Amino acid sequence: MVVLGASRGVGRETVRRAFVEGACVLAVARGRDDLQQLADEMPGIQTLTLDAAADHAPPRVFDTLCPDVMVVCGGAIPTPRPVHELSWDEFATTWATDVKMSFLFCGHALRTPLAPGSTVILISSGAGISGSPISGGYAGAKRMQMFMASYCQKESARLGLGIRFAALAPMRLMPETDLGKVAVEGYARYLGMKAVEFIECMTGRQSAADVAAAVVRIATEQVASGDTVFTVSAEGLSRLS
Repeated sequence: MVVLGASRGVGRETVRRAFVEGACVLAVARGRDDLQQLADEMPGIQTLTLDAAADHAPPRVFDTLCPDVMVVCGGAIPTPRPVHELSWDEFATTWATDVKMSFLFCGHALRTPLAPGSTVILISSGAGISGSPISGGYAGAKRMQMFMASYCQKESARLGLGIRFAALAPMRLMPETDLGKVAVEGYARYLGMKAVEFIECMTGRQSAADVAAAVVRIATEQVASGDTVFTVSAEGLSRLS
């Protein structure tokens, strides 16, 4: 398994879960120190310090470890302000990172191609379903990842490649992650609340470990193989389309 964005949050939990399940794991992230800490915690995993949104990233990763399962998890933390208070660069940052990573690695998986039976999982967000009014283009970017999984699945079928593409959307904010912490603080400020009060209002949320477990379920085909877009919540893994 290759995990992009492996040094924090859902990516880190996915590395841990896959490693415990016995997978050979390549953890990819920009932060060298964070990757070293991860390797110290889990001796035996491979690490690669790399900006996964760089144009040269996919061949570099595939040359290091050609995956049976690829998890595209990394991305930018959006600026938590209303749309009219953002610059264009702030608005579009998740398109230039989250979407670009998905675009680069999905395309490379189809062109290489990965072996039949391989799986590519894009970590999306419930914001792509319900919106996120103070995170600029984030919700649209996360919706695009769902479309991309569907488009690439159709191409895999058309070309007879046997590669499976899926998108997984965690439905609620996860305050234990860096992204969730920024979002909680941003929404609390926007609503005139304290962050702790905002968190107290959040019921039935999934954890990063729940998302990692859902990734493993999809990767090991413990769900219907024809499904493309999934959600994960406190109630577990569900099919969206």
